[in-house]
Amino acid sequence: MSNSYFKFKQFTIEQQGCAMKVGTDGCLLGGWFDCSQSRRILDIGCGSGLIAIMAAQRCSARITGIDIEESAAAQATANVNACPWSERIEILNADILQYSPRELFDTIVCNPPYFVNSLKCEDSSRTLARHSDTLECGSFFKKATTLLTTDGKISIVIPTDIIEEWKDAAALAGFSPSRITYIKTTPRKAPKRVLMEFIRAYHCDTETKTLVLEEEQGAYSNDAQEILRDFYLKIL
Repeated sequence: MSNSYFKFKQFTIEQQGCAMKVGTDGCLLGGWFDCSQSRRILDIGCGSGLIAIMAAQRCSARITGIDIEESAAAQATANVNACPWSERIEILNADILQYSPRELFDTIVCNPPYFVNSLKCEDSSRTLARHSDTLECGSFFKKATTLLTTDGKISIVIPTDIIEEWKDAAALAGFSPSRITYIKTTPRKAPKRVLMEFIRAYHCDTETKTLVLEEEQGAYSNDAQEILRDFYLKIL
């Protein structure tokens, strides 16, 4: 892997124009979220276009990626144009809070900005990508109510220490978690990230699991391989 690009089995992500580079969080979300019945997918804060392209590889849905940062949207557009599924992916440079689509989406996916309490870096584009100044969880779910079909799903990946904040914001907007997968890098480490799926409901049964990335150092677990096999070159 180079810092300027990340090569997957069926596509390459150029990322020199993006503040936030390809990481495990985005790859796991892109392979984990349920798109089996999706017809229209919205990737909010699409960055390099990674999750939008992963979704296009996994299903036949039409996909829209949106990013407020101009350079990220330009990079995503270039990556989409170079991938095998470009005819089904649209990239927009816009503020999601001002976005009004012609049709609703049945699936929303987002690797959101979440470094709320961390020191802001000097690079303004990296700050936009990393901080929740422009899209905090309450605004996210409030906007999602206007973008999602009645039976649609939202999937995100966030740090475990803000899970209650996101669950509370979801509940206020009429959403409830239907799936939660805690991510542990190794069996003995506490989970630092969590994958969450929400549906429109004030209460629902929640499927809760734990995903261990590496059972042994340098060796992906069977569960991680199942999610990443179609994408990572090093997983056969």
